[in-house]
Amino acid sequence: MQAIIETRNIVQSFPVSDGEFYALKNINISIPEKKMTILRGRSGSGKTTLMNLLGALDRPKSGSITFHGEDITAMTESRREQIRKTKIGFVFQSVALIPIMTAYENVEFALRLSGYKGNKKERVMECLKLVGLMKRANHMPEELSGGEQQRVAIARAIAHKPEIIFADEPTAELDSNTGLQVIKIFKELIRNEGITIVMTTHDTGLMGASDCIYKLEDGEIVEAEETGE
Repeated sequence: MQAIIETRNIVQSFPVSDGEFYALKNINISIPEKKMTILRGRSGSGKTTLMNLLGALDRPKSGSITFHGEDITAMTESRREQIRKTKIGFVFQSVALIPIMTAYENVEFALRLSGYKGNKKERVMECLKLVGLMKRANHMPEELSGGEQQRVAIARAIAHKPEIIFADEPTAELDSNTGLQVIKIFKELIRNEGITIVMTTHDTGLMGASDCIYKLEDGEIVEAEETGE
């Protein structure tokens, strides 16, 4: 499987009162392109810290991260921001929809922020269709269920046609059936849009949907498994 992102000896630490806390230690992983990779582990294992590094939101203390062979840890902040705006999408546990905007307006706003040059109305409706929410386009977030809000968040994340989506515990606030619907949408996006998905979770029931799993404990990779074809 061809890799879209690779890490080399990633270390991340934070100062604490009695010295340094090492959140990640010598992380070496490879994220396969157009597949679903799961970062699993208990709360505090380092999976969200790792995801923030892979998504160019933070910089590691040491080591390198390459995106299509280009070292994003050595880039200027403006170049990293450009990659985040055009190549990467994010879905968080808290959907963070803008409450005074409809589902349509939330997705369209994301397109404007990314500087999307195509037909915005067409793309918004295309994305809402992909997540099964065309008929809810004019509803406010408060009028949508938790699962529907998460689907709007996914539509917003894919609107600018990113190459990769990072989803941090996207099913944590959902019941199991709704969570499985979100995973089904992710799999369809991989198949139909050619998107790469990286997701954090501690839900063992979702592991069967992945192509690749990395298990973290205390900031280290303790298991790596390829589950897909």
